[in-house]
Amino acid sequence: MSQVDRDSTVDEILETVAAAAPEIRRGLVGRRSKVDGENPSGEQQAEADVWADRLLEEWLLDIDGVGAYASEEREGIVESEDGDGLSITCDPLDGSSNLKPNAAMGTIVGVYEGGLPAPGTDLVASAFVLYGPITTMTVARDETVVEYEIDSDGEMRVIREGLTLPDDPTVFGFGGRVPDWTTEFESYAREIERELKLRYGGAMISDVNQVLTYGGIFAYPGLQSHPDGKLRLQFEGIPIANIVEAAGGASSDGERSLLDVEPTELHQRVPVHVGNETLIERLEAALA
Repeated sequence: MSQVDRDSTVDEILETVAAAAPEIRRGLVGRRSKVDGENPSGEQQAEADVWADRLLEEWLLDIDGVGAYASEEREGIVESEDGDGLSITCDPLDGSSNLKPNAAMGTIVGVYEGGLPAPGTDLVASAFVLYGPITTMTVARDETVVEYEIDSDGEMRVIREGLTLPDDPTVFGFGGRVPDWTTEFESYAREIERELKLRYGGAMISDVNQVLTYGGIFAYPGLQSHPDGKLRLQFEGIPIANIVEAAGGASSDGERSLLDVEPTELHQRVPVHVGNETLIERLEAALA
């Protein structure tokens, strides 16, 4: 695929995700209940998870230049008719457990050149949609981050261009049950909670957007019971790391940038830590 064709395809992917956002938001109504099935990570699915996944699969695979679609909600990879082109990964409804209390959630998209699973070095662009009081989409592309508002017709309007994390961090949000944290991470967390304000809402996208807005750190660390944490490298870790790093921040699995982690399987889990570079450096030192 030529550079021009690739850029054109990425444009259409992002426009399609924006167009799908109000459709997904409207479709949440009446789809808050759980279904019998589980996703490949063993998590119970909401009806909205399955519905949003099918919608995005249909819309994104219909784009010329998209060769494959993979989702947190399905076991394998779905290929287009010719199977040639960019690969898309998707978390259709990040934080869908927030459906029950009617709290914020989002959609995460990664666009990769080559087959899946793929490392961060193959990432062409990444984005997340936040379904908050306002629907927004934050995009990292060509090492630049842009935030858009999305109206009810799926049209995009730039609200922040060249987005960077504030130098003076303000907020933090750490996932996992505290008794299940490792001793090293808990020691680090106790330092951070004396310095920053807690912002944790149960949806990664909402918490990461707090960090992008105010500066700080989000983490879902490795736990004593689950050393690899909860979040998926391909669907959440790499796309979000790309956005935070393009905004002047840093990411880590505890030792290295998430963009440098080599995936071994599609649904691989990984500890995720993203935020201001100084806070990530301190975290890696604490975990060493």
